[in-house]
Amino acid sequence: MSSMDKMWLSFYAMGFMVISMGLIYASRYKLKNRFFKIFFAVVAYFLLTFSFLAMVYLVFNGPTGGA
Repeated sequence: MSSMDKMWLSFYAMGFMVISMGLIYASRYKLKNRFFKIFFAVVAYFLLTFSFLAMVYLVFNGPTGGA
């Protein structure tokens, strides 16, 4: 994976973390329908898990070499 691909993956992971924060907030405090609360929470935790795994991959993969 090139350095630019790693950069984009980290941006996606950070964006997914922000989206999951908003979804968890909405599912806990704003929504009244039980189905939507569960659906938003499941999607949020899926995005958070993907973000965590992407960051672990990026941190332990190390630099790409270069000059």
